[in-house]
Amino acid sequence: MADKILVSTTENIPGHNYEVIGEVFGLTTQSKNVFKNIGAGLKGIVGGEIKAYSELLTEARDTAISRLRDNATEMGADAVVMMRFDSDSISQDMETVVAYGTAVKLID
Repeated sequence: MADKILVSTTENIPGHNYEVIGEVFGLTTQSKNVFKNIGAGLKGIVGGEIKAYSELLTEARDTAISRLRDNATEMGADAVVMMRFDSDSISQDMETVVAYGTAVKLID
């Protein structure tokens, strides 16, 4: 059911009116394993994209959105508007990503 929650970065959903339910969040903290860390360190020396970090952030983003949808479903929402991301490094190999927005109930 949560995967059916519409998530939008815009304030309005074209063709729909809604009432605001409240704030929703999805949070995850992830880290790489030691082998990927070594590979990323070597890549940092020669330059270029560090795919291990890109994969880590992609996974963290997807998990944060999934948890945002779960939170919205628990609140009885049909959609989330004004969704945004924030991220932070906790340590050299750990990233926290939060997806947040406003849960809404469609009224038409």
